[in-house]
Amino acid sequence: MWVGDSLEALSQIPTGSVQAIITSPPFALSTPKKYGNKGQDEYAAWFLPFAREAYRVIRDDGSLVLEVGGSWQRGRPIRSTYHLELLIALVSDIGFQLAQEFYGYNRAKIPGPAEWVNVRRERVKDAVTPIWWLSKTDHPKADNRRVLRPYGPDMRVLFEKGYNHGPRPSGHRVGNGFGADRGGAIPSNLLAIAHTRSRGDTYATYCRSMGLPIHPARFPREIPEFFIRFLTEPGDLILDPFAGSNITGASAEELGRKWIAIEIREEYARGSRGRFLSAIDG
Repeated sequence: MWVGDSLEALSQIPTGSVQAIITSPPFALSTPKKYGNKGQDEYAAWFLPFAREAYRVIRDDGSLVLEVGGSWQRGRPIRSTYHLELLIALVSDIGFQLAQEFYGYNRAKIPGPAEWVNVRRERVKDAVTPIWWLSKTDHPKADNRRVLRPYGPDMRVLFEKGYNHGPRPSGHRVGNGFGADRGGAIPSNLLAIAHTRSRGDTYATYCRSMGLPIHPARFPREIPEFFIRFLTEPGDLILDPFAGSNITGASAEELGRKWIAIEIREEYARGSRGRFLSAIDG
């Protein structure tokens, strides 16, 4: 865990040494947060220096996974396009390829902004967070067999009864191998987020016991776990330059990967130690 400015820290990491950067930088929200976040108009220009260093340290077959949530324009029921502008800049200015877009889905997300969703009823609840998977080449290291999901009951029935192969009205043709049991279902790019943190969470318990602040915008564990499994193998190096409570580092540790986490605020870095405790005593 590296306490300090990410740009300075990134400059000291060897070129081509990182298999995947998996991070959730501060979003450009309409309301400033205690942990610090840039405005929508300046966000892309602020982030691009980090992106250049990220491009340098990532291996040729490596990936950059960037959770960067959308936002509303201040005082208006209109969405900002800052995260889309950043994506375009990462491709056109830095040279990344957009391997695939993902979305974290949190059905329990609190409705907001209250003015437009709860009071005037002009908008619906925003329950997804964009996640950009970027790469340096067309074929970064990735294997969806490492993130297969359990088959549902309907698919199990198809295995038993057999699948109706052949052409479909859409023009697609389903081959004979489609109905074979391959150990699990290929996941979609919509990642469900549980958000069922219990009171026994070691991170929160540790922070309270040590008098340290709990990070208010913690990276959902499901996101780094999924991409660590999907894009890396045991022993690979994972980097998070905006670590916060360091859920990326903790997930990498559990999955047998090496990791570097960078956090500018020391109190959050100290609190992240709670991620690595299996039990709290006193």
